[in-house]
Amino acid sequence: MLPKFQTLSLCLDDALASIELNRPRKANALNAQMANELIEAFRWLDQTPAARVGVVSSAGKFFTSGIDLEYLQQIQLDVLGKPAEIRRAHLQQIISHLQQVTLAIEECRKPVVAAIHSICFGFGVDLAAACDLRYCSKRARFSVKEVDLAIVADMGTLQRLPGLVGEGRARELAFTGRDFYGPEAESINFVNQCFPDQEQLQQHVATLAQSLAEKSPRTLRGIKQSMNFSRDQSL
Repeated sequence: MLPKFQTLSLCLDDALASIELNRPRKANALNAQMANELIEAFRWLDQTPAARVGVVSSAGKFFTSGIDLEYLQQIQLDVLGKPAEIRRAHLQQIISHLQQVTLAIEECRKPVVAAIHSICFGFGVDLAAACDLRYCSKRARFSVKEVDLAIVADMGTLQRLPGLVGEGRARELAFTGRDFYGPEAESINFVNQCFPDQEQLQQHVATLAQSLAEKSPRTLRGIKQSMNFSRDQSL
């Protein structure tokens, strides 16, 4: 039986697990519940033999606007409400839990593919960077937005982005918070390929995911684990 979520839509069809961000009225912004449900969804994907490939997408107009500002305010009030001597440790605990969202994608032994349309800010870049493969539409719009909120990106972008686009480009995007669109995302290797529209994006990702699902699950798992290990170690 599939787990039931309130901020995600999850379905399993012919070995393909679709994990769709589903807070369209809130621009699919990350809140505490979505964080918890994403962690559960990717752990479910990892542990479910019938699911061989995961596809991450979003309902509505936006992929995700990033972290929900109401949630940020809740975190601030929560931390300030603690005794001064434990505020730092409490904030660290909250951040460590949020980092489990992107870690759950990496630790999932199945390939995870992101299909990105429209706005993909802040947390969206964290999420996409943690996926194995990324595809987008021409109108996809990316930004490492945290700098404009006077916070340091702390869910994996600063660690994963340099390996995808290069150190200099990653620093530029993180320092400036500037927008970059689908064609540039492809040219700097943040995404594998950019498509003219969302329909072609979805068709390609569905075809690709199906082809991956037909390959040996153990081999795909071995490739992912080996490449993740090699990336994080010296030769």
